[in-house]
This record gives sequence, structure tokens and C-alpha cells, in this order.
Amino acid sequence: MASTSSSATCSPSTKAAGRFSTGSSDIEPVHYVVVTIGSAGDLFPFLALARALRARGHRVSFLAPEQHGPWMRPTGLPFTGLPADEAVLHDPDLWHPTRGFGVVWRATRPAMACIVPFVEALPAHERCVLLVHPLALPEADLCRAVHPGVKIAAAYLAPANLMTVHDPLMIGPWRVPAWVPLAARRAFWRWVGKRFIDPVALADVNAARTAHGLAPVETLMDWIATVPDLSLTLFPAWFAPTQPDWPRPLVRGDFPLFDPNADPNADAPLAPELIAFLQAGTPPLVFTHGTGNTQAAAYFRHARAAVERLGRRAIFLTPHRDQVPADLPPAMLWQAYVPLRALLPRAAALIHHGGIGTTAEALRAGTPQLVVPLAHDQFDNGARVTALGVGASLPAARLNERRLVRALGALLAAPGLDERTRAVAGRFVEGAGVASMCAALEGLART
Repeated sequence: MASTSSSATCSPSTKAAGRFSTGSSDIEPVHYVVVTIGSAGDLFPFLALARALRARGHRVSFLAPEQHGPWMRPTGLPFTGLPADEAVLHDPDLWHPTRGFGVVWRATRPAMACIVPFVEALPAHERCVLLVHPLALPEADLCRAVHPGVKIAAAYLAPANLMTVHDPLMIGPWRVPAWVPLAARRAFWRWVGKRFIDPVALADVNAARTAHGLAPVETLMDWIATVPDLSLTLFPAWFAPTQPDWPRPLVRGDFPLFDPNADPNADAPLAPELIAFLQAGTPPLVFTHGTGNTQAAAYFRHARAAVERLGRRAIFLTPHRDQVPADLPPAMLWQAYVPLRALLPRAAALIHHGGIGTTAEALRAGTPQLVVPLAHDQFDNGARVTALGVGASLPAARLNERRLVRALGALLAAPGLDERTRAVAGRFVEGAGVASMCAALEGLART
């Protein structure tokens, strides 16, 4: 999750709506309100869907952290910036495997509180569909009390966002053995909910529900999966097969990757100094640990030492220059931001935190990847990359120079790696899954 100014407001944008055509027949107007949180990796998939809905003739409003304004304004979508506390980026628990949820939950509540007044301000007769990040589901459910008839669609960015008792099952950095019975797994998930989730979130959820005249819920994990009228996966079945206990109705999508620099009016994808660096030698190793990570100094320090030992070239990607060693030799280059779509085809490997957007970009580019997960969905994403045979995973808690050198050496020397990465890249079709997800959202609006 990235920082944003606390001065962001929650003022709704409610332009008048008229009739429109989706290319097949005229239908009554529908207003899609898209809500997400987090960093650019969280933003871009929702933005791809929002642009596709608008291209089909729909009215779309977008609510996201205020810091994403530079990405949002060129799209022309009505944008409401949401507030957040930038101090959360410096909380040492943000990237903790078990305490990280609490940090994210508390940091996102001011932003999520903006959803209900936004929807309440819409015309009473307007048909409205909320397309939301899972952490916005409690507030989306409140919107049913202030705008009767509103429909809710949850968009799940990564497989780990959907609870399951079935294999492959990762609980943070720990893989649950296949021999553990399903009943024991269900009991364990109930314990996780009562131990780590409910103490953080349940009081907030029930206080808001009571204020809107709604009954309290007993446990968040069981209830929140029942909130959406429709669930979408923003990842394909070949990356994570559908599990029997995932919510229904469920529409399987693909990675709706969005490249803001694909706009011909956008800045050039690669800076001159980067182009010169790429042309000056062999394909580099690319290191990043997430745009919102302000606690990555040790990661980049180990990376610098490992690159020197390997005799390789490297690019360090982070908007936080102070996280990268100051004394980089000519074979290493720091960049604040580079579109991965433009950079990865020219890289030897990507070493990253395992965010789902970064993972998907490497899969699309056919670039080998070493996932160094910290928390949240990252461990599960790393396990799936490993299972595909296109990368490996090394938990950040175990990272040091020696292990990094060994992991990269083994990855780059793995037999058949090039063939496997090309095969996975060949599964990507531009825009795949977006049309089916938009059609499902239109169907939801008609119910």
C-alpha cells in the first residue's frame, strides 16, 4: 500500500446519466462505482476494468487513494481521491506475516468510510453496481441501506484473497501438508479468524452496521464472503484453479494488466539514461520490493552485494532513493519507476516481493522471477510461480547475501527455464477475460 495525502476528501461526483448503447441494444443507464485501495499494483487491474466498462458505454466513477491522481487524471474517469495515513508505510508491522492485516485494516478505514456517503448522494432512481476491492465489502454492504437495489461485485486480485481449505494451501509462509484433513483445515481457519481477524476488524464492522440499523455479524471471515452478489477473479484458472469452497456466483477472469504508458500522449516508457544502461552490457537483474515499501534498505543492500558476487549488472526499482545504497557502481542503476512491460523483456530475471501485479507482469514477459515475499498474498503467489517452473521463492525473513546468490544461481541455471517461461507467456492474450467480466457485470445490473 502506498502513501497518500491526508487532505484527500470524499466529495462525490454525480454527473447526470442518460441512455446509452453497448453495441447490441439500448438499455437503461447503469452507474459503475469502482473502489480500490493500495499501490499501483492494486490500482491498475481495477483501472483496466473501469476503462473497459466505459468503452462499452457505461458511466463509471472511480474511488482510489489520492496519490493515484497522476495515473487517474489522464484517463478522464471521474475520480474521487480517498484519504489514508502515510505513517502506515513506516509501521514495522505492515509487512509482518500475521500482524500486517491489522495495519492495513486500520489504515484503510478512513478511505472506506467515504464509500457510503458517495453512494448515498447518487440519485435514488439510478441503477448502481459497486465493483470493489475485498477490503471495501463491509462498507459496500452498508450501501444497501442507503441506496436500495445497489448490486455488489467483489474483484479478487490474488488467489490468497479467497479463503479455501483445499490444496495448495499456504498460511503465510507455511504450506499446509496435503495429508491434513479438510475438517482440521476448517477448524484452523476458524481459529485464524477468531485469533487474528475478528479482534482487529469485527468491532468496527458491527459499530457501523448498528449505526445503519443492521444486525451485527458473528465473525468476519464467514460473513464477508456472503456480501457480494457476484465475485470476479482478476487472475486466470491456469494460475489458480477454481476451488469448491470459493464464493458463487463466480466469474473467472484473466490478469487485466494495464499499462498507463500505452497512451500515446504519455511520457516515453524508458528514460535516456536507462536506455543507455541497457545498451551498455548484458541483460540486468531487476530488483524491486514494491512501490509502497519504505523498509527495503536491507533488501537492496543484500541485492547489491549479491550482484557483485555474481558479476552481474542490476537495476534497482523503488521510488524511495534512500532505500538503495548510495555508492552504486557503474554496473548498477537506480530508477524510481519504470513500466515493467517495457523493461522486463530486456531483463535476465526479476527479483521482487511477490505482489500479484508484479508477478503477472513477469509471467507475461516470460521473465524468470525470484519471489522474496514479506506478507499478505505474496507467499501464495511465490508458491504458484514456483509450481509453474518459471521461478523460485525465498522468504524475506531468510534473505541474506549468501542465500540470494545461491537462489539466483540455481534459478538462472535451471534446465528448461527458457522453454517454461515462454510457454507461460504464450498463455497471455491482450484483453483476455475483460469482456467476459464486463458482460457478467452488465448481467448483474439487469437482475
